[in-house]
Amino acid sequence: MPPQNRDSDRRAGTPPELARLERAKVAASAVFLLNGMTFATWAGRIPTVRDVLGLTPGELGLVLLIGAAGSLVGLPFAGRLVAAYGAARTVLAGATITHAALLGVGLTAGVAQSVAATLPVLFLAMLGIGLWDVAMNLEGAAVERHLGRTIMPRYHAGFSLGTVLAALVATALTAARVPIWAHFAGAAMLLGVANAYAVRAFLPRDGGGAEPAAGAEPAALADPAVSRAGERAGSAWAEPRTLLIGLVTLVAAFTEGAANDWVSVAFIDGYHLPAWAGVLGFATFLTFMTAGRWFGAPLLDRYGRVPLLRTLFVMAGAGSLLVVFSPWPPLAYLGAAIWGLGVSLGFPVGMSAAADDPDRAPARMSVVSTIAYGAFLIGPPGLGWLGDHVGILRALLVVSAMLVFALVASPAMREEPKLCTPRA
Repeated sequence: MPPQNRDSDRRAGTPPELARLERAKVAASAVFLLNGMTFATWAGRIPTVRDVLGLTPGELGLVLLIGAAGSLVGLPFAGRLVAAYGAARTVLAGATITHAALLGVGLTAGVAQSVAATLPVLFLAMLGIGLWDVAMNLEGAAVERHLGRTIMPRYHAGFSLGTVLAALVATALTAARVPIWAHFAGAAMLLGVANAYAVRAFLPRDGGGAEPAAGAEPAALADPAVSRAGERAGSAWAEPRTLLIGLVTLVAAFTEGAANDWVSVAFIDGYHLPAWAGVLGFATFLTFMTAGRWFGAPLLDRYGRVPLLRTLFVMAGAGSLLVVFSPWPPLAYLGAAIWGLGVSLGFPVGMSAAADDPDRAPARMSVVSTIAYGAFLIGPPGLGWLGDHVGILRALLVVSAMLVFALVASPAMREEPKLCTPRA
């Protein structure tokens, strides 16, 4: 039997290990879904927040910038927190911060209607999201390595499904004129409880994560990358391939984030639609992004990362152009669908590429995530500033221009040989 197969059998070949791995796979899927629901609970009410606070596009861009800065503060430390405390505890901490701060945003924006009071709690909400994001991706990558096949896009499909569900809820609540404080309070309570339950089934971690369930084999399923994550962590910033993966993932995050933050506003302002119809444009984008992530996983194994990503990035550019230049709103919805499908695999493949070597996965994923979240520093104020001058719909032309950089750097996303370390 080849060494890789023997190693796979040793890691997840016995019934207790297979059962533990299956529980971890389901738990990681649930956490991705809950993360998406939490994010879209906020993003789906951005037009309402803009209206109650009386913000121009440029001012809204600065508000979103503060949130992005919160994510960027947490990201560089996330890998080390996972190394020290485990993915389960890091996810739980990040989610707790996020849900508490989300309630704060509902109160400061929806009740007090104070921009100054909203900014710090939004900063904390996005800081928690950043910690949560890296930790759940590390957990997903560990399960993916144990399974020996591409599943990361399906985890991100779970995230996208969560955003679709939450966006549809936001559409309905916006149409019903439900105040954002009530919406955010209910979401924070329900999502927080569900997340705390889900992380109990994460893989055991040498660094202090979730405890193994009865019958599991910690030595076989624990990821040694976690206990060694601190070794040469900073050196990942000097790796050219890691930086190029970060660039591609940044563009993918920018392309996705531009839709998350601005598509609903662009539909409302650019096509003179009611608020619920703008949020429906956001939901259309998310629905097709979810489909692309779910059905794209086997296509990656069949055709490879680079050819498939190049095709999808071209589609994303075409879809975004159709949103901007459509003479008829239904065609703009079609453009949002193509845009969502085209951007679907960029971010999850970036996470998988960063985690190709399990020994370097935490350090590299922190670097790639930090670079990628830089898109949220570039996007909100940049697009908001352009929106003040040319309208937010025309400002979305930046998306197709940015995708050129991803096409040039996409060879860095190629598959690396799987590294197998025999484990006792």
